[in-house]
Amino acid sequence: MLAKLSTRSAVRRCAGASALALALLGAGLPAAAADRPQPDLSRFYRQKPVWAACQGPDMPKDLQCAKVTVPLDYARPHAGTLDLALARYRATGTSRGSVLLNFGGPGVAGITELASGGKQFMGLTNGYDVVSFDPRGVGRSSPVSCGEGSDVAAGLAGKDADLGRPKVLLDRLRQAAGQCARHSGPVLPHIGTVNASRDLDVIRQALGDDKLNYLGFSYGTRLGAVYAAQFPGKVGRLALDGVDTLTESLAEQGVAGAEGQQTALDDFLDWCTADVACPFGQDRRAAGDEVLRLVRSLDRDPVPTDFGGAFSGQDLVGAIGQALYSKELWPSLERALGSLVEDGDTRRVLAFSTGGINLSAGRQRRDGGLVDAQEVPADNLPAALMAVDCADDPDRPAAARLTKDLADLRAAYDEASPVFGRYRLTQLLMCYGRPRGTDFIRDRVRDVDSAKMLLVGTRGDPATPYRWAEETARRLGPSAVLLDNKGEGHTGYSSSRCVHRKIDDFLLYGSLPASGSSCPADPAGGRVTTDGTG
Repeated sequence: MLAKLSTRSAVRRCAGASALALALLGAGLPAAAADRPQPDLSRFYRQKPVWAACQGPDMPKDLQCAKVTVPLDYARPHAGTLDLALARYRATGTSRGSVLLNFGGPGVAGITELASGGKQFMGLTNGYDVVSFDPRGVGRSSPVSCGEGSDVAAGLAGKDADLGRPKVLLDRLRQAAGQCARHSGPVLPHIGTVNASRDLDVIRQALGDDKLNYLGFSYGTRLGAVYAAQFPGKVGRLALDGVDTLTESLAEQGVAGAEGQQTALDDFLDWCTADVACPFGQDRRAAGDEVLRLVRSLDRDPVPTDFGGAFSGQDLVGAIGQALYSKELWPSLERALGSLVEDGDTRRVLAFSTGGINLSAGRQRRDGGLVDAQEVPADNLPAALMAVDCADDPDRPAAARLTKDLADLRAAYDEASPVFGRYRLTQLLMCYGRPRGTDFIRDRVRDVDSAKMLLVGTRGDPATPYRWAEETARRLGPSAVLLDNKGEGHTGYSSSRCVHRKIDDFLLYGSLPASGSSCPADPAGGRVTTDGTG
């Protein structure tokens, strides 16, 4: 749903007027850098991964794992390296190469997702090895963490007092940024999509592919678009599902996200209150108030978790937001909320915010090597999300401007969603105190001269609104072919038989739908099976 004009105008005023001079991360290949001698990266492009059975609980027996080494800093490849974790399902017949998957976030670990949800991609093994990876800073690939900084973020979102005292707020934001830097190690200054895109090209070569075949979801569409801009001659078949924006500021993205999530929550409560097991009762109007009351109560008095930390209202908001991406998760969300309301049990709700896995509060390796699954910090997903989004966004308001505009920002976000607005605003504010991000994505990812790419936008998507798919298709130019999915939910591949089939046909056979064609909404309860037929 589009933001109201008054809301969007307020956000644009705050984001646009407060932006300082833009800075470009050195990892990309902007025009100025292209004139300089480029570092020798040949040793990274010569490597070949060694595959073996994946280690760890719940890893399928036929899933293989490996690693690829990349420079920490592409401008200074001798200054350090890090290892990226890979996983693959082998092609069932003759392989024509690999198709690489990114599941979004930013911050979602590809290995975990492929291990738990790989069945829906088995159709692609008819021609490809299906490969995913943990991007730099994520999962087993030098995971970032904020340590106590996560608690600072929760405190900012949960306390009206701090948001009403700008000097206190800015001090806490600087404190949080410092804690994230200390806990994340050397990878943090080199995180972001421009670097991750260059990692993709190293992985492509290591897999033995002349061109990159790729399926990216949500944030993964941003990564795919940046790759196409940096390496247009290496684009094979790229499918981008749940298309992200390349132009809107984090402030505008936050409002759009809050509105979309509020709409999804309203739809969930319509469904929940028709069930006698709904923990918020059967009065629909009262149920919305009960959700907000629960969030505020947990912000005032967080409850303990199995990790030894505390579970706040903002932790709950983040978990609900993850669960609302698909209607298939609604029954599980209802049961998880019931356990929380009736017994104070946070385990089921926490499973949504950690991708379904209870991670330990371990420490990442500082030598750039892979970490074990049990060593991934519990806050890695939100920490990586903040780190990548901040690295990709050049807007940094000066302290005076942020202080002046904070009230307008609060009003805009609260208008967008009484439940999700504060959470989204905190994500925006957490970039304060961090280095300014790159302007490469806004300025250079346009008019891409590459092979055709398939973009899928879903009309009822709560996270990536359909207008973003339209805007990104126009921005990428004639190379982009847009498919209009008339359904609901975040992305279409796992929920729409039509979208699933068209993406598979493109990746396997190069068959593209006509640009502007559409897929109908699936009947209620429709589900895509492993062969894509539903």
